[in-house]
Amino acid sequence: MPATGSVLLSVVSPVYQAEGILAELVRQITASCAGITPAFEIILVEDGSPDNSWQKIEEACRSDKRVKGIKLSRNFGQHYAITAGLQESRGDYVVVIDCDLQDNPKYIADLYQKAKEGYDIVFTKKRERRHSFLKNLWAKFFFFIFNWLADSQQATSDVGSYSLLSRKAVDAFCRIKDSHRHYLMILRVLGFRSTSISVVHEKRFAGKTSYSFGKLLKHAINGITSQSDKLLRLSIMVGLVYFFVSVLAAVYLIIMYFVQGFKEGWASTIVLLLFSTGIILMSIGIAGIYIGKIFEQVKERPLYIIDRKINFNE
Repeated sequence: MPATGSVLLSVVSPVYQAEGILAELVRQITASCAGITPAFEIILVEDGSPDNSWQKIEEACRSDKRVKGIKLSRNFGQHYAITAGLQESRGDYVVVIDCDLQDNPKYIADLYQKAKEGYDIVFTKKRERRHSFLKNLWAKFFFFIFNWLADSQQATSDVGSYSLLSRKAVDAFCRIKDSHRHYLMILRVLGFRSTSISVVHEKRFAGKTSYSFGKLLKHAINGITSQSDKLLRLSIMVGLVYFFVSVLAAVYLIIMYFVQGFKEGWASTIVLLLFSTGIILMSIGIAGIYIGKIFEQVKERPLYIIDRKINFNE
């Protein structure tokens, strides 16, 4: 773990398809941090971006030694890029912020002041999410399902990754080696004293989001299955219910046979077979997801691989 003491504040930002945003991102973060302390660093983690984001990071690093660049060997994903930045940070407090400037860096000062009240984690709550109607609806649905499966009411769609962590919280976060990671959900696991501040969600500064519906769906499945095993228990309950219904149906058919005789019913038989097959395949699929996660975890591969680093010897 990098030594602390010389840097009060670190700002970590995962970067993907942001070549048109980076110069303004660095400018705004620098202006916000300079109003707090001269002892700060900005860590930009390039996550295998297909555009010229790394070249823009190199330019920023040459202009200011407080800006530091990390280039991952390929695209590992936003939450792995955040992990890499946290692992390399040196600040007593570390802010995580997305690179699209929908989270305004001006709130860094508010996050820091709130942390000085004794909080180890300070979240941000968006007053209004500047996303499409469908994306907002999907987010609310996901967190409703997640909270139900996890028996929790803590996760909400208005809380984003824009947050501040104390060094104690950063060190604890880095000790968690889950191969399937979700930044906010890991923070909930830590259990440190936390609070939140209200922020305005801005429009994206340039470009468009790289999260397609397919990626969001995959991310949602990973988040749910990584934090809860309730789906496995639900599949058992569904199986038991189906078993008892089948027993009752068998008793009913036997009674009806003696009362009014046997009647053919191929359609109902086919429907029953299709329904039972669907339940079986669904249960096997749920179990398969968890087995796949076990397979990934036991391989103990590194969470990310760093290709290059700039300004970390300064």
